[in-house]
Amino acid sequence: MSIGYLQRKAAWEILLKVSSGDFSDHALEKVLKNYQFNPLDIAFITELSFGCIRYRKFLDLWTDHTSKITHKKQPPKLRWLLHIGLYQLLKMDKIPFPAAISTTVEVAKKTDLNGLAGTVNAILRNASRKLEQKIFPELSSDRKERISYLESFPLWLVKDLYKWVGNSEGENIIKALNKKPSIDLRINKLKTNLDNFLKVLHENKIDAEIIKDLHNGITLKSNPRSIKNLPGYSDGLWTIQDRSSQWIAPLLNPKQGEKILDACAAPGSKSTHLAELTNDSSEIIAVDRSAKRLKILQSNLERLNLKSVNTLKADATSLIELNPKFISYFDKILLDAPCSGIGTLSRNPDSRWSLSKEKIKSLTLLQEKLLDSIFPLLKKDGTLVYSTCTICPDENNLLIERFIEKNKTLKLVSEKQILPSLDYPGDGFYSAIISYKS
Repeated sequence: MSIGYLQRKAAWEILLKVSSGDFSDHALEKVLKNYQFNPLDIAFITELSFGCIRYRKFLDLWTDHTSKITHKKQPPKLRWLLHIGLYQLLKMDKIPFPAAISTTVEVAKKTDLNGLAGTVNAILRNASRKLEQKIFPELSSDRKERISYLESFPLWLVKDLYKWVGNSEGENIIKALNKKPSIDLRINKLKTNLDNFLKVLHENKIDAEIIKDLHNGITLKSNPRSIKNLPGYSDGLWTIQDRSSQWIAPLLNPKQGEKILDACAAPGSKSTHLAELTNDSSEIIAVDRSAKRLKILQSNLERLNLKSVNTLKADATSLIELNPKFISYFDKILLDAPCSGIGTLSRNPDSRWSLSKEKIKSLTLLQEKLLDSIFPLLKKDGTLVYSTCTICPDENNLLIERFIEKNKTLKLVSEKQILPSLDYPGDGFYSAIISYKS
């Protein structure tokens, strides 16, 4: 049994789990537990499975181009296995066509798709011939529809992106969201510093560099064999956090001794950042509805050896009812609101297929409710930062504009929208700093 076959089989199993409702990262973790792959194998499996999830619409287009049976009529297991083969042919230049085809067919032969192994072989060989002869699927002349297929984005989202930022910038964002995401670390300044930690990484032959304009950010220039096996993980020297996300906590300008609320905290990258920024000498309450996610936060606090953060399982919209003493209690509040996550589609490839306009509308209602419920908890001379990892105006600047207009005692101090870009490795993020008028 060749390792090539096992790699493809594992990637296929990840697709099956995602199609059943699992998040891509959870599916990857579950499947890998059943194997003993080396780090290079894991990198290959991740690229193959996440690529198939990301390019689902594009791969369906090629399935219809090379098969007599359209993707909509194919059994799901067959559809996803064809994606495994087609992605290698279409997107992985270093894999020879015969190897991509034979190992994918082997998955069919050694699983319950044995009866369809000939079909898999025929479709993939047809695809390779069409590629060699440059016979490509016919596409609409409409620019948005073409991009929707070629970059594998829902058409409604392509149209909205073009409406939000214009055709050229919208296309740039879409291509950026199909890039491999960067792996960024935030150094725990209470335990080490950038220069010392970079030296440790380089001594271990790990290529990394400082992220410009961040005080404690490092990006890895090559894929680590295992994140948790990087030097300093168990000692709490760093935590993984996207560079755009690292911008948020410092906007509060948190100080030692202040009372700080992180209203939607888990899994805790910003809570721990706030603790580090205040030298672990403030009173931070990290609230989240999910007990499971709070356990992850607590685990991070213990690993980083941070003592100033107290977790609270609660609905952030009900904190006044839970504890009326919280009214005008906090010097600083961070509301990193639940959102559509459009800015993070590069690292969450399955999200594009579960998003909808209706879901975004329901999220904006929740975001408004959170703002209405949480602002009374802020002291009159305090600061609130609202942030999201989306680039949708309805969840960002338009929502904040309505909120300020509705609450005449408040003012918008500043706001910032980070757009994904081919020139910028980080996620898309929005932030607004709000306070009471003087």
